[in-house]
Parts: sequence; C-alpha cells; structure tokens
Amino acid sequence: MNILKRILAILEIIFIVVAMEISVCDARVIAGTNELRQRAVMIDVVLYNFKDKYASLVKENLEEIQKQNEGKVIFRFYDGKDNQSTQDEVLSNLVSDSADILMVNLVDTKATQDVIDRFKSKNIPIIFFNREPLAVDILKSYGKAYYVGTNANEAGEMQGKIIVDIWNKNRDLIDKNNNGVLQYIMLEGEHGSIEARERTEFSIGTINKAGIKTEQLALKAADWQRDLAKTNISSLLLQYGKNIEAIIANNDEMAIGAVEALQNNGYNLGDKNKTIVVVGIDATAEAQELIKKGFMAGSVMQDPYEMAEVSYAIGMNVFEGRDPLYGTKYKFDDTKVAIRLPYHEYVA
Repeated sequence: MNILKRILAILEIIFIVVAMEISVCDARVIAGTNELRQRAVMIDVVLYNFKDKYASLVKENLEEIQKQNEGKVIFRFYDGKDNQSTQDEVLSNLVSDSADILMVNLVDTKATQDVIDRFKSKNIPIIFFNREPLAVDILKSYGKAYYVGTNANEAGEMQGKIIVDIWNKNRDLIDKNNNGVLQYIMLEGEHGSIEARERTEFSIGTINKAGIKTEQLALKAADWQRDLAKTNISSLLLQYGKNIEAIIANNDEMAIGAVEALQNNGYNLGDKNKTIVVVGIDATAEAQELIKKGFMAGSVMQDPYEMAEVSYAIGMNVFEGRDPLYGTKYKFDDTKVAIRLPYHEYVA
C-alpha cells in the first residue's frame, strides 16, 4: 500500500512538472506572437515618379494610413524618377532589405516578371498598383503577387460620354464651324502604356458610337506631364488654331497643361465662344477647380485614397496569412489576381 502511495506521489510530481513546462512554453509562444504583432510592419513603396501628380496623391494617402496606424505600419518610399534603370537599382538594393511587403508602381510595365524574380525568394507579398503590368497573368507565377488598378477602358468611355453630353446639349458651343464633325487633339500618356492606349481608344470609340463623326487633328504623347502638354498645345494652336474643338487628355496633368496653353492664347478664360472643350482623368483638386470655373469641361475621378487603401489592405491580408480580399468589398476580375477600382464622372 505504501509503495502504491509513493508511486502515485511520484506520478503527481511528474504531472505537475510537465504541466509547468507546458505553461512556460505556451507563455513563451504567446509572448513571441505578441512581440511579432507589436513590431511595425515595414512596407517598401516604389513609385514610378514622385513628380507625377496621381502617384504623389497615392503617397500622401499611404502616409495618412501610417498616421492612423501609428506604431503598426511604416511606409518607406522610393522614387523611380520615371527611369527604369533607376527603379531597377532601387529594387536591387531592396532585395536585401527587411521589408514585410513590397508595393510597386512600375516605370516600365513590361518589368513585372523581373520584379517577381528578384523578390520571390523573400516570400513577401508584392502588390503592383496603378500602372498595369503589360501581362497581368505573369502575377500567377508567384502566389503572393496581385495588382490593384482600374479598367482603363471605363475611364475612356466616361470621357467620351462627357463630350457626347456636351455635344447633345450645347452643340453650338463645341461644333464651332457647324460641320457636324468633332475636330480634336488627343494628349496621350505614353507609348506602350495599357492605360494610355485604352483611354485613348475608348474615349473616341464612345463618341463615335453615339453617332458623332470625329476628326483627329493630332495625337501627341506628353508622358502624363503638364509642361510637355502645355508645350505641345501651344505649338498645335499655331498650326490648327480655331479648328480645334476639343482636347482629350489621358490625365488631368496634361489637361491642365492644355488649359494653361489655351489661356496664354486667349482661350478658356470665361467667354463660352472662345472656350475649347478640355477633358481629363483623375479629377485632382486643381482640375476640379478649373471645372467649377468652366475652364475645363470635366474629368473622370480615380480616387487616390481608394488606390492606397485597397493596396495596403491586400498587402496586409497576404502578409498575415488571410485571404487577400478579407475585410474588403472588392472582387478579383477574371484573372483572379487583379482588382479593378471604379471610376466616377466629374463635371460642373
């Protein structure tokens, strides 16, 4: 009987010791997990050009997200300076960095595979945003790569609709020579860009589908830049003058440059008889003011806050092992790796 009691006592001691060890291990695991969660998530954001207005607005909104999540996330921004070699150098340096998430706004939209190949071994989420990879399907080669952008054709369609509405409501204000043909200049973002190509094609396509004949006086690639657009329009005014009835720009920066050139030549200063229809895309604050004053006809809003918020949310979801779309209202398109954000028409 005494032997049995001793055995039971020994077993009880062993049980207590094992239980204590398990508790200590659990505590260490919990402490480690809490420590991991308490450390700020590091996100490297590589922008194609700090000087680009829309890219700078996305940057500002990401900075605001950091302020709202103080101590939880830190964004580090890098400028590609609209040069693929510069962006390649930045990315090469970041391969050995300690970032948890990479967000990329490509200079060259054909460089997608190279970015994935560089960072695949790090096993971190890669979120491409705004400037659409030339082939989105490439993202499928890496299970943690996604794209957040828009349907460029939708922006073009909305631009076209703005012009169609003006033509139908106040044709005399746009068809200056009353020949039934819309004579226009197209300011394209850049050659080889999916966004630029589709915005261009679908804006004119929408106008033509509405039964309006068009004549393209000129197409100029102004690389999304205000100053280059201003220079182009100043030159084209000398060539085409009063024949120009509309200027369609792939973004607001180029549209604003066009307005500045027109105003320097006495147009778009308030006299409706000396106003050339100008439409853009982005609906930046400056463009909105010009629209309110009647110096621009309209724009198509591409919300920089939404672009920043969704890119951040998807990156965090993938980093934390959740479904990429967890907690969002969005769905993937047919590619299953791209999210398309909606555009909104902006007119006075």
